[in-house]
Amino acid sequence: MKRYLAAATLAAIINTPQAAENWLATWQASPHAVWEASEFALPTGVPAVLERQTVRETARISVGGSRLRVVLSNRYGTQPLLVGEVRVGPAGETMRPLTFGGQASVVIPPGAPAVSDALAMPVATLQKLAVSVYLPEHTPLVTFHWGAQQTGAIVNGNRTADLTLEDTQSLHGRVLLSGIWVEAPAGAAGVVAAFGDSITDGNGSTPDQDRRWPDYLAARLSPGGVAVVNAGISGARLLGDRMGVNAAARFEQDVLSQPGVRTAIVLMGINDIGWPQSIFAPHEAPMAADRMIAAYRQLIAQAHARQVQIIGATLPPFEGTAIDGYYTPVKDALRRQVNQWIRESKEFDAVADMDALLRDPQQPSRMQARYDSGDHLHPGDAGYEAMAAEAARVLSRY
Repeated sequence: MKRYLAAATLAAIINTPQAAENWLATWQASPHAVWEASEFALPTGVPAVLERQTVRETARISVGGSRLRVVLSNRYGTQPLLVGEVRVGPAGETMRPLTFGGQASVVIPPGAPAVSDALAMPVATLQKLAVSVYLPEHTPLVTFHWGAQQTGAIVNGNRTADLTLEDTQSLHGRVLLSGIWVEAPAGAAGVVAAFGDSITDGNGSTPDQDRRWPDYLAARLSPGGVAVVNAGISGARLLGDRMGVNAAARFEQDVLSQPGVRTAIVLMGINDIGWPQSIFAPHEAPMAADRMIAAYRQLIAQAHARQVQIIGATLPPFEGTAIDGYYTPVKDALRRQVNQWIRESKEFDAVADMDALLRDPQQPSRMQARYDSGDHLHPGDAGYEAMAAEAARVLSRY
């Protein structure tokens, strides 16, 4: 005879308190799919295959904690991916082994992440960590992150435990490593996720110096227990796929499902305007404001359904960029129309006005020289620092 749990027994099981753990995402690199060289104007910058090689990457976390977990990604893989060994440690110090279900190695199914077991290793706010991953088999790289702004290393053999590596190949993207979580103190206030494109990913900032605007924001907020993670992908779009899938397709995985997320800051849309009929998408029809607004509304709906606050950031000016076909006066008019909606619709919970901050008062379609990286599309270090101050100002109201 089948037996069924009584409603009271089931309720008691559901309501039984669990051991208090407060896991927060403290660092992130959003994964996306590798493209073929013949398909797109930009090179990937990563090897096509790794085999019997170690990849070492450096990541500056935001908030610290008593234990940590590392997240690897095979999101766009079409076959299982064998990881032979993973180690982590403060940059330049002892590399400690991680396990996955108690084992040193792990097979990551296609489309899936692998989250390590918790490692009792206290880490400090804004500490730099090194993560080493050994790949023992022929491993095509189909999941990666393009704009790392951080130099990694590839070396032959299993060198995960070595403090220093010699005879390395430089890595200017990221492979496999997609997240670091920490068990933070109970008073930690949660996570702010910066969701965007190359301006969020930090193109134009000084490499290896943690000078993207989410990095500057982390330096401001993490001492107060607020983590900041960067969910930017260079080339990302609200509505198009290529360098990452469209915004609504990745918002759940890259933002809403990250442990501890309380707020998302959305700065995305400039590529939706600039790419059509440029060297990147020469045959695409021009973008329209109503399509972009509909995409923003979908992000807002997803965020609010998960009780996540969502801040809209206006799109900075970009006249003068050298990318063939990217800027026209008509495209700039569209940018201003979209910005007007972001500012005035009141549909976002708040607005970070990056356009008003960065634009030249005398030429509003151009970025101020002091904030410009020099390519007239991406801010430089000073611009990113100012953007972080604007984001912090808005966040301080909530």
